[in-house]
Amino acid sequence: MQLSEVLAALDALPPEARQEVIDEALNASAGRYMIPNPGPQTDAWFSQADETFYGGAAGGGKTTLICGLGLEEYQPALILRRQATQLKGIEDELARMLGTRDGYNSQSHVWRLPTGGTIELGGVPHEADKEKYQGRAHRLKAFDEITQFTETQYRYIIGWLRDAQGRRCRVVCTGNPPTSAEGMWVVRYWSPWLDKSHPNPAASGELRWFTTIDGEDREVDADYVGPRGERPRSRTFIRSMLEDNPDLMATGYASQLESLPDEIRERLRYGSFEPDGKDDPWQVIPTKWIREAQARWISTPPELPMTAVAADIAQGGPDKTQIQSRRDWWYSPFASYPGSDTPDGPTAAGLIIKEMRDRCRVVVDAGGGYGGDTLTQLAHADVDCFGFKGGNASASSTREGMYGFYNLRAQAVWQFREQLDPAYGSRIALPPDPELEADLAAFRYEIRARGGGEEIIVLPKELMREQLGRSPDKGDTTIMLSASSIGGLRRPKAAQERREQSRMRLQSVTSNSALKAKLRGKR
Repeated sequence: MQLSEVLAALDALPPEARQEVIDEALNASAGRYMIPNPGPQTDAWFSQADETFYGGAAGGGKTTLICGLGLEEYQPALILRRQATQLKGIEDELARMLGTRDGYNSQSHVWRLPTGGTIELGGVPHEADKEKYQGRAHRLKAFDEITQFTETQYRYIIGWLRDAQGRRCRVVCTGNPPTSAEGMWVVRYWSPWLDKSHPNPAASGELRWFTTIDGEDREVDADYVGPRGERPRSRTFIRSMLEDNPDLMATGYASQLESLPDEIRERLRYGSFEPDGKDDPWQVIPTKWIREAQARWISTPPELPMTAVAADIAQGGPDKTQIQSRRDWWYSPFASYPGSDTPDGPTAAGLIIKEMRDRCRVVVDAGGGYGGDTLTQLAHADVDCFGFKGGNASASSTREGMYGFYNLRAQAVWQFREQLDPAYGSRIALPPDPELEADLAAFRYEIRARGGGEEIIVLPKELMREQLGRSPDKGDTTIMLSASSIGGLRRPKAAQERREQSRMRLQSVTSNSALKAKLRGKR
């Protein structure tokens, strides 16, 4: 029931009955800092989900919800924004509810409440800042504007949700739809509610249970028990609209939202999670081109020879080894393996050979050191293999010849952009993988003067890690695959030695044959 319906029902009562209800409500709410609005805000307040995402349109009372939960229900509480400079709105809302700023330390961002509890405010501007919250127990971990955080920040921080007394703990996120590919992980994380293509969609407020199996999120039944006795955690998404917040609606805020540009209005006024936000002006590959390539993809490979296989190797650690193949214009889904499953070169080489067909060539990322052993093993197996070192020099230029490239990485990324350009009739078909989309959309570039001209530099991988919260391994693998035949790739030393030995053997055989022929002629 919405607040407007409650008020209408109250107005319909006889005067004495109406006053009786009002008095009872005032007595019940005495001493409370917040009473949630009837409707979605109340649903979120009482939700039994372990992880609740509340939001959609602007103005639905998102910040008020998490401030109220922190004040009324769950302490100690941690409320986060991506940037600490964005905390002022939360500070103001808490001060409004409390009627004072007493108890707040603006240096430590800790609010000591009259009840004895605490609310801590914080920011996580850089990926590594998540480690500041390691081991910090809170009953409530709240993320305001969740789409501005990285997925790895979110997963890491909620790992420390606990209470020594065994009381209920919650994760509550609020936010509007993402405006960039980097924030689209939220749609994937809450896909039953937000992804229109999900095969089993969930209703607003419905609980679904998830666990991690082989390093991937899997939806399971509520009574699922893992091999180590682990239980799944429940999630829900509760959609809110401006109309669910009558006080703000009465201010005329709706007309302000209606005046926004179309693509922003769809998100902030109507809470649309459809992926059509504007790109960063320095984004190398337009998101629209990536999605068009994914829309062309078919699950059955075309009857064409395999062109190449590319691999980004992870030997141990949190990253994954990514292997992808290509048949001319068709790019395969990824074969992904946890780093622990590819601890050495022979293992990784075996997995690559498993994907190969038609004696195609193989390209392995050799820039980080992990690919070297794999390349050696492939060379010994007589595989036509090459190492990709993005830092190597490039002698190429853009299609129209206007710009050179800072290095081989810039060349490969930019030339893949050119291959995807619909103005040139691109046929490339990419698998509909959300991580791949985010990775490819995360490449940024600059144009710098060098020598007598200008060149394109693609910003370092470390900045992409910061932006995505993880390594863009799928994007790197696809870029290498697209560049499998460009100049600048280098055969590993073992392959060069093997080719030299083969050449010498062939030379020896040829020489012996010529000698024998000469001797036969003398007879």
